Amino acid sequence: MQKLPWWLVATVVLAALLAWNIVADESYQKIANTLGQGLLTTIGVTLMAFVLASIIGLLIALAGFSKWRAVREFSRFYIEILRGVPVLVLLFYIAFVGAPELVKLYNWMLQWPIEQGWLDKARTRDFTLLWRAIFALSISYSAFIAEVFRAGIQEVSKGQIEAAQALGLNGWQRFRLIIWPQALRKILPPLGNDFVALIKDSSLVSVLGVQDITQLGKVYSSSTFQFFETYNVVAFMYLILTLSLSLMIRGLEQYLRRHEHKR
Repeated sequence: MQKLPWWLVATVVLAALLAWNIVADESYQKIANTLGQGLLTTIGVTLMAFVLASIIGLLIALAGFSKWRAVREFSRFYIEILRGVPVLVLLFYIAFVGAPELVKLYNWMLQWPIEQGWLDKARTRDFTLLWRAIFALSISYSAFIAEVFRAGIQEVSKGQIEAAQALGLNGWQRFRLIIWPQALRKILPPLGNDFVALIKDSSLVSVLGVQDITQLGKVYSSSTFQFFETYNVVAFMYLILTLSLSLMIRGLEQYLRRHEHKR
């Protein structure tokens, strides 16, 4: 019989105590209702950033296997640079430096149709802080996700790839039929861990005024001076999100492990 994980028991007890306070205490209920408005924003930011980061990360990882050295070097440069920059710094950089420069580039590249009146001239304020935050999180996490993809692809036996090549499969067919299905089983658990980490780092978007859980908590606690109660609820919401996902990832890992043994 598997031993009872006491860390999980302690976590569930703590979550149950916080949940009871929210149900039984009127002030906690009011806080929860207020912060609940930011819950969808937190989830939306996380999902959109993760999807974009996964797409970019996959492209960067594939670039690392290119036959052209310049492409491989760019992939390594991208990963190492972005992994070395803190998420908060990158968030500020893209929000206040990158966004204005992208708007300038857009106006310069489309100068002629803009002058003809076919397109409107872009303004920095058209690039909302919400999308700047999503873009910054996507860029930051794409470097970490690229490493996950790279490791998963490298796990595939070279013999299988050579056999597929001998059968006449082209590069796309080898990737789609041989490499990707096997790599996917390896990368799903670490990808899930990155998703959990992204949920927590999504709280950083509050520094740009995005109305997520953390930002609404700061505003509410500043106006009511109920700092203890407010941040208890903030912690509870993040705990529920991350703990439930972590348990799902553990279950997925065990399922994949059992499936591997059966094979």
